[in-house]
Amino acid sequence: VSSGQDIQGTSVVANLPVLMRQNPAETLRRVLPKIREVLHVAGVEMQLTAAVSFLTVLQEESVSIHTYSHSFLHIILQNLEHRDAGVSNAWLETLLAVIEALPKETIRHEILNPLVSKAQLSQTLQSRLVSCKIMGKLANKFEAHIIKREILPMVKSLCQDVEYEVRTCMCRQLEHIAQGIGTELTKTVVLPELVELARDESSSVRLAAFETLVNLLDMFDADDRSQTVLPLVKSFCEKSFKADESILVSLSFHLGKLCNGLYGIFTPEQHLRFLEFYKKLSTLGLQQENGHNDNQLQLQTLEQEKKYISVRKNCAYNFPAMIVFVDPKNFHLELYSIFFCLCHDPEVPVRYTMAISFYEVAKLLNSGVYTIHKELVTLLQDESLEVLDALVGHLPEILELMTNGGENSGSESKLLSIPDLIPALTTAEQRAATSLKWRTHEKLLQKYACLPHIISSDQIYYRFLHRMLTIILTNNVLPVQKAAARTLCVYLRYNRKQEQRHEVIQKLIEQLGQGKSYWNRLRFLDTCEFIMELFSKSFFCKYFFLPVLELTHDPVANVRMKLCYLLPKVKSTLKIPTDKHLLQQLELCIRKLLCQEKDKDVLTIVKRTVLELDRMEISVDVFQKRFYENDLLDQEKERQEHLLLEMEQLEKEKQQNEGRSTNVNDKMFEKKRRDSKTSSVLAKSITLSVPGSSSGTSAGKEDKKSKLVRSQSFSTQALHPKYSNIDKCPNKSSATGYTSSVSGMGKSCMLSFSDDSFRTHSAGNSGNAAFTSSSSSRNLFNSTDQKNSGSKESLSRKMSM
Repeated sequence: VSSGQDIQGTSVVANLPVLMRQNPAETLRRVLPKIREVLHVAGVEMQLTAAVSFLTVLQEESVSIHTYSHSFLHIILQNLEHRDAGVSNAWLETLLAVIEALPKETIRHEILNPLVSKAQLSQTLQSRLVSCKIMGKLANKFEAHIIKREILPMVKSLCQDVEYEVRTCMCRQLEHIAQGIGTELTKTVVLPELVELARDESSSVRLAAFETLVNLLDMFDADDRSQTVLPLVKSFCEKSFKADESILVSLSFHLGKLCNGLYGIFTPEQHLRFLEFYKKLSTLGLQQENGHNDNQLQLQTLEQEKKYISVRKNCAYNFPAMIVFVDPKNFHLELYSIFFCLCHDPEVPVRYTMAISFYEVAKLLNSGVYTIHKELVTLLQDESLEVLDALVGHLPEILELMTNGGENSGSESKLLSIPDLIPALTTAEQRAATSLKWRTHEKLLQKYACLPHIISSDQIYYRFLHRMLTIILTNNVLPVQKAAARTLCVYLRYNRKQEQRHEVIQKLIEQLGQGKSYWNRLRFLDTCEFIMELFSKSFFCKYFFLPVLELTHDPVANVRMKLCYLLPKVKSTLKIPTDKHLLQQLELCIRKLLCQEKDKDVLTIVKRTVLELDRMEISVDVFQKRFYENDLLDQEKERQEHLLLEMEQLEKEKQQNEGRSTNVNDKMFEKKRRDSKTSSVLAKSITLSVPGSSSGTSAGKEDKKSKLVRSQSFSTQALHPKYSNIDKCPNKSSATGYTSSVSGMGKSCMLSFSDDSFRTHSAGNSGNAAFTSSSSSRNLFNSTDQKNSGSKESLSRKMSM
């Protein structure tokens, strides 16, 4: 520090917090006095570094607050009025943070008493500006009577200062002072000052007064709002378009808060006027005529254009507040046209702000959310990726509201959004993939994991699932590949067709696990991690355990190394004695690695992994308390996987039964056609025998259809996230698993199984519901065939007579 070299002194000052942690006593005795001497002539960089270091010492509490105020406070106060504004502000920030921690007596003697002289008109402009900010901070440190006696006189003086910068600065501190003195003093002291400052000759002072008024709305009663605040706000609105455009941006930013703060005192006419004012601001600058070619006029037009863009952006920011102002029921009538304009605004910042607030708008609309699905599609297809990135943040919640929010509305309106939505989602992903903004692409793929709860399994399979596999195979960005791999596993988890699942699993093993590129084989191991996370242990062991172990013979050391890191997780999926043969395969592979591995790094990791595997305990098939939570979670995953298989079986039986019913109907129609050719004498007897059989068949069809419709309703509910935490029951077989799942679904799912046959089986907890449904339908068709044969016999007897 004494050498006179700025770079050395700055280094010492930067390391002051470290010195204070290591040896505070010697640092305060020997180092700090030297720093104090040098700071008088130090450069800007050293001053800024010292301000930050002093603040760090305070935050780390290296010394007591008493010692800190004794050693550091005077240095801070001495440098407050530095000639450089940046240095002065840095020291001021440090002082304001120190005031929070100092005791009242120290603040009063060291800061408040000298402040009286510093705030005088005879002091410099910089000194008076510093005094304004310190007063705003002190207002929360003292009682109201001390503030009234010692601080408020200085506040009034500074509010009437000759310099507009001081008046502006003090006006912005009135908010903090009002919170310190309470409602009564605010009404009698602060409000009159604000009214006077709102009529100031300087536009910056008027702007500060307006913003302070808006922020203090909660502290004013209804009389003050209607008699004082509302006239001021009305004058601001009128002047903003005529003579004072500087307040226009601030007015548009605070308009939502202002309208809702004054909502109770508005007359219907005033309510409509403020709504029209908001509508006018929302389209400001979009219908302006082109000016002349004069350069100065063009510059003014560009400046105005920037201001108008800021105004429309603020209107987009305030849109949720304006929905509350007009009531969501009146959205379509009052605000939909503005919503449409803001979502199609030519400027990116406006559309970006609308994309950020889209989720809030959707929540407020609730049952009427289906009215804005076109704008969702528009923003998904926006040419700017910034807009897409802003929208994707809450995309799962928005899609959930779009498909399930409008329960009170017509179902047709909700269904119409799905055909538009899927192409928009695929287009958004393709645009993100072709751009250089891979973080947006990664975020998009992560959010697309919500789609199984939004659209059908077939739509995901044909439009999204194969696309995820293509991204894993062809994309060059690792985070994007991992996001696609996890989303692919989620799609596989909720896929409802066994044939499709087997196809995807086979592609994962062949194209990734056995791929030519070692990069693909590494991604296969990442995918297996996600499968272990999302699927049951038995699922992983059945399809992926052996393909993973095959990679122990991989020619690339990095693949073998990654596999070694994964082996403990792989072993944790085993259950004894069911998977004993797989455990033997695992041990055999590890022995081969220990004996045959030539790469030193891989061998080191193998040895470390062997020790970790030896310490691991393998869960057994019998339920154990130490694995309580993991076993419950695994049983729940396995139960849901069985449900998928059983629901697929139900759908197949439904299709078969429908085929049988059509065959029976064709036979009956052919018989009626033949019988119609007989004599009219026998018509009555024929009609007496045929209706019985046809009515029995129709009744059987209705009974069968009702059961299958209920099974479909159960299948749609089983995969919904609301029903993912239902009671867990161990599955002994697919049949008993289905029955136990029905009995564990509670009241919500039992409503869809109100049929007697399902109710008896679920209550008795035995038998197979799918088998019951098919057997009952077979009995039904047998009885129908018997009736048909009976009618033929009666017909032949009458013909013989």
